[in-house]
Amino acid sequence: MNSINRRSVLLAGLGAAGTGLLAACSNDASTSPSLLSPSGSQVARTEKKRSSTGRVHRLNLTAAPATLDLGGGTMVKSWAFSGQAPGKEIRISSGDTLAAELSNQLPDRTTTSIHWHGIALRSDMDGVPPVTQSAVRAGSNFTYRFIADAPGTYFFHPHVGVQLDRGLYAPLIVEDPKEPLSYDDEWVVVLDDWLDGVTGTPDEAFAELRQGMGGMDMGDSGDASTPSDSADSSGHDMGHMGGMDMSGSGMDATTASPSASSGDGMSMRFMLMGATSELLGGDAGDVKYPYHLINGRVPNEPAVYTGKPGKRVRLRIINAGGDTAYRVALGGHTLTITHTDGFPVEHRQVDALLVGMGERYDVLVTLGDGVFPLIALAEGKDTSGMALMRTGSGSAPKPTVRPAELDGLIVTASQLRAADDVRLDAKKADRVHRIELTGTMAKYDWAVNGKRYDMANPTANPLLVEEGQRVRLDFVNSSDMWHPMHLHGHTYQVGSTGPRKDTTIVLPKKKVSVIFDADNPGQWMLHCHNAYHGEAGMMALVAYGA
Repeated sequence: MNSINRRSVLLAGLGAAGTGLLAACSNDASTSPSLLSPSGSQVARTEKKRSSTGRVHRLNLTAAPATLDLGGGTMVKSWAFSGQAPGKEIRISSGDTLAAELSNQLPDRTTTSIHWHGIALRSDMDGVPPVTQSAVRAGSNFTYRFIADAPGTYFFHPHVGVQLDRGLYAPLIVEDPKEPLSYDDEWVVVLDDWLDGVTGTPDEAFAELRQGMGGMDMGDSGDASTPSDSADSSGHDMGHMGGMDMSGSGMDATTASPSASSGDGMSMRFMLMGATSELLGGDAGDVKYPYHLINGRVPNEPAVYTGKPGKRVRLRIINAGGDTAYRVALGGHTLTITHTDGFPVEHRQVDALLVGMGERYDVLVTLGDGVFPLIALAEGKDTSGMALMRTGSGSAPKPTVRPAELDGLIVTASQLRAADDVRLDAKKADRVHRIELTGTMAKYDWAVNGKRYDMANPTANPLLVEEGQRVRLDFVNSSDMWHPMHLHGHTYQVGSTGPRKDTTIVLPKKKVSVIFDADNPGQWMLHCHNAYHGEAGMMALVAYGA
């Protein structure tokens, strides 16, 4: 059985069990009587308190195989929402209710879900099988319905396996009816690293990475009682994947290059070696990507925004990538950062900004006259994506252009301050959790506090919080790799005055403390938004006590 079917069969089984689990705990008792149910009465009560306009936006989202045109004659087979990647933008107003019906038309036995990244929504709509819902089986539908009461730039993607690293993602923009910013137009900019249908699939990439840099055969390395050896973070049996050379893995006609191999027989088709970045504190990433896209297009035939000189444009920048941080700059322009992860910050003028996986930034730019490259430099990977902003005549720059702004004033989230109206009041933390980020490339054993998350036992060893508490999370990165840490269902503040975010970069051998108020009851994932680190086990459950 291949990795896709192996993962889907097990997750479907967990999803079926989850149906009974969720039904059985409708009175606020989960399998552990000390935890609130994601669909309990406190969740419903909190949802009723959200500011609502009464408007309901209904739409259908079909997850299915698709042949995608990335531009420049590059056609790939992948999975996508309604046949395009990025998927069609959803745009609603703060306080509106979104009712989105997901139709799973993926290959037989492939389960999926939708996670609404960054939205503080009701727990049972968060899209994390089997924690908050049953996995959506192939041929089945599921309707997500929730109030989106916080304006900002968000996106959505699956929370099953490494499906995020296919084409299953799209922007979600929640507009502010009392928008304080003044600008003439908007451009939503989605960044992505791409390998699916070119060098293989994300599942094949993950299977290779799980071998670790030693290329050891893990097929007999553990028994069924050891989750870290026998299952990946979605609870899928990985015991016989270790040590496999995927060079003959039955890739379809869209697959390009043959497998590279190290001298010891380990496949090296996907593993990236030697990528380093000072901004990221060393190792820049794990995965080789043949393409880096902006709005689904390669640099040879880029996406183009057409405007007029002197106009002020709001760029909503979303990093939907699996393993790549991007250094973003617009040639010939400065950028004014106004928001990160949907929340306003004190405005800051920069030449370039660093965007980790899962992060979003809103910036304002006043357009010059001409044709300008918007560059997303794959940080530490010596390649980039490109789009164009055209306001006048002139020829397009070469895809390899590197504007000076990329090496100018670069700002990261740690240098920003929350705007006054969203900054949390100073208050002693009622609960503190140490979140040690552990693991190595040698064993690919990414984990939280030394334990890989086990989807087969999802509520074991939760990080407990109580409603009404001020909570501090101390991210302590003991590894040699940077990690973008994402918390579901909440927006935390970085430090005492830093920006409000849901995803923040934690550099190797560094500590980052964040605070949030436990005001959204349920069960919530906390994980690295590197798709492969999270799938390997760098996840934990933040759960409200009953």
